[in-house]
Amino acid sequence: MPKDSIIPIERSVIPACDVSSLKDLERIVKNTSNIEKIGGYKIGFELGLKYGFSSVVDVIGKYSDKPIIYDHQKAGTDIPDIGENFARICWVSGIDAVILFPQSGPETEKAWIEAAFERGLGVIVGGLMTHPKYLRSEGGYIADEAIMEMYLNAADLGVRNFVVPGNRPNDIKKIRKAIEQKGISPTFYAPGFIEQGGNLSEAAKAAGKRFHGIVGRTLCNAENIEKVARDLTSQI
Repeated sequence: MPKDSIIPIERSVIPACDVSSLKDLERIVKNTSNIEKIGGYKIGFELGLKYGFSSVVDVIGKYSDKPIIYDHQKAGTDIPDIGENFARICWVSGIDAVILFPQSGPETEKAWIEAAFERGLGVIVGGLMTHPKYLRSEGGYIADEAIMEMYLNAADLGVRNFVVPGNRPNDIKKIRKAIEQKGISPTFYAPGFIEQGGNLSEAAKAAGKRFHGIVGRTLCNAENIEKVARDLTSQI
């Protein structure tokens, strides 16, 4: 069954734990787990491939029971059949939710979303990214019109959680409007802050009621992680 709510609170900051060691991961979680508006932890391929999901989940679990979101950077870009394998290994390892960017088309999108739902995983779907030359109109490879299709197809399949670029608030508004026109109340997750030019408060306003800002380097590389985390959560 689809998980409408992955993070129980309406607004939060999620540390993007794109670090190279379990020691660095432990430092992040230990210094943020007691902050109410830290909504969960996003882990990426570096920790996953180097140490294995189970070891990463164990480190986080020592200090927090908040949701663990896996961002494969980018999952959902293979053939449809691989979705079951991906969902199974995430579920077995204790991952709570996964981020998918279904750039391989609607059949892959459908199969990977359904496989994740069958395992009880939360699904967060993205389409638009934060960096330059992603869209065809900006010199990239991805057709502009395909972006909204990724979001709307996901919504039709029961997804209620979406990744949007935090440094593009006008695009957040457009995506939100399109999804809400389906009678759906979406939850948005957004990276792209500080170093990439995004402003947490502006993105939160564009996203509406339910918003979770994903922050990486500014938080994870800070000398005083707890202080930075509290400063960031005060902005939403």
